[in-house]
Amino acid sequence: MRLSGTLFFAVLLSTQTTNNPSDRAQQVVGRLDLNGYKAHIKGLSQFGDRIQGSQRNRDAIDWLEKQLRSFGYTNVERHRFASTSGPLENIYATKVGATTPGEMYIVSAHMDGRGGGEAADDDASGCAIILELARVLAMPDVRTNRSVRFIFWNNEEFGMDGSGTYVSERAPLQATPAEPKWLGIIQHDMMMYDHGMPPAAKQSPKADINIDYQRNSSKSAESAKLAAVLQEANRSYARDYPATVGTNMAGTDSIRFEDVVASVSVRENERVTGIVMGSNPHHHQPTDKYESYAEEDFRFGFTSAKTTLGALGELVGINLAGGAKD
Repeated sequence: MRLSGTLFFAVLLSTQTTNNPSDRAQQVVGRLDLNGYKAHIKGLSQFGDRIQGSQRNRDAIDWLEKQLRSFGYTNVERHRFASTSGPLENIYATKVGATTPGEMYIVSAHMDGRGGGEAADDDASGCAIILELARVLAMPDVRTNRSVRFIFWNNEEFGMDGSGTYVSERAPLQATPAEPKWLGIIQHDMMMYDHGMPPAAKQSPKADINIDYQRNSSKSAESAKLAAVLQEANRSYARDYPATVGTNMAGTDSIRFEDVVASVSVRENERVTGIVMGSNPHHHQPTDKYESYAEEDFRFGFTSAKTTLGALGELVGINLAGGAKD
């Protein structure tokens, strides 16, 4: 059968895209869905602030498990730990690597919140990124060479003991059948609001995604390299908002990993000079509701999803069915 010139070019382009690692990553990034991202935020926000020990928190964990299973994950697990309010659970699923399943990157967010609102930005916006990444990487034609674990931490707001317990219990088990070797963690926390300082009504023209690592940690050199991969992915796959790398990661679950493995946080603002200083008026307030955010805010958060997925293309090796493997 003879193909027309236009059809031949389309087939050739598809083949080239499948066989080129950066093009494969671009194809997969293109499968992220803004409306899906917004729906994940709204879905988790329905449970209110999800404060630790509450029925809202337990219902949200059940909802997250339902979402992960709906994507096709059969290995959803709950990691139970003790807190001051009784037993709590982290929840996670794993995309098992096709060629090196015993090595793993963690992408994460915290599912609890406080303030009496819906904890829409802090941190349903981060959880929505993890859900959207999990959805895309679960597609039948998507393969990763290394494993990716999608973790939703509990009780970040009052001590980060969900992530802390995971580290203390699982770090010694790395590279055993019980736990893959950790290669890095990318934490997402408060993703939608960069309205400047003092905050204005709309997204700042200088809004940027903050990728931070801790320069005073034992793994600062490895963390800096991980941050650089994310920044380069932002330039390649998520150009709506630039990414800025900082060196004072603080106040989020990735700090529990910073002396163990390469660790970064992805946020709307730097924690110490931005969020703590009032960059987001909804932080821990009853106004942290889905309705408090505009379309531009959701698009800002969605840019972070593209940034992280683009980076995973290099970090774990993303392949599409029928394409050449790295």
